[in-house]
Amino acid sequence: MRYEVEGGSFPVVICELEAGESMLCEGGSMSWMSSNMGMETISNGKAGKVMGRVLAGEKLFLNRYTAEKGQGKIAFASSFPGSIRVFEVRPGQEVIAQKSAYLASTPDVEVSVFLQKRLGAGFFGGEGFVMQRISGNGTVFLEMDGSIEEYDLASGEKMVVDTGYLAAMSASCQIEVEAVKGMKNKFLGGEGLFNTVITGPGHIWLQTMPLSKMARAISRFIPTKSGD
Repeated sequence: MRYEVEGGSFPVVICELEAGESMLCEGGSMSWMSSNMGMETISNGKAGKVMGRVLAGEKLFLNRYTAEKGQGKIAFASSFPGSIRVFEVRPGQEVIAQKSAYLASTPDVEVSVFLQKRLGAGFFGGEGFVMQRISGNGTVFLEMDGSIEEYDLASGEKMVVDTGYLAAMSASCQIEVEAVKGMKNKFLGGEGLFNTVITGPGHIWLQTMPLSKMARAISRFIPTKSGD
């Protein structure tokens, strides 16, 4: 399988498949394809694995597209202005990504739920509580919101991130949600009540335009209907 990410801030990944090669994606993720791409809807796992994928923000079923009778082409476009990043996952090289980051992958990649260990703080911490664990053996394409900044964290090194800005991290990183210190800071600072703290070693990907924050910003300019 060969691929190329194009489109700038409105990205699409275009994959060239050899005969018999397949790609997995969620329903609705395929943007265009050559006429010899066969489609099959699958659950891709036992009940526990499927429900874990649903908890991680993905749909119950996946679509498998296979190049038939020669080379095939298939494209997957991002659902939001931002970035499509490519990850090669292997045993011991898993990636933890934001909820609903999964766009498409080769067949041996698995998506499961990742929950923060501190459940109490997680429930109040917002978007960062439930994330996706990307594992298996293959290539996966992940959607990220806005532009991406990357950092390598040394062992024990910490990065404090406003909830929602963490797009992905190496599975070797540790994550927890911490309350903002000080009553004045919490209620007058305008930065929310909680922050996400990532501790190395590992690599992190931070996004500049979390979809949740974008939606809240736009909602302020949408008039509400009177009399409802």
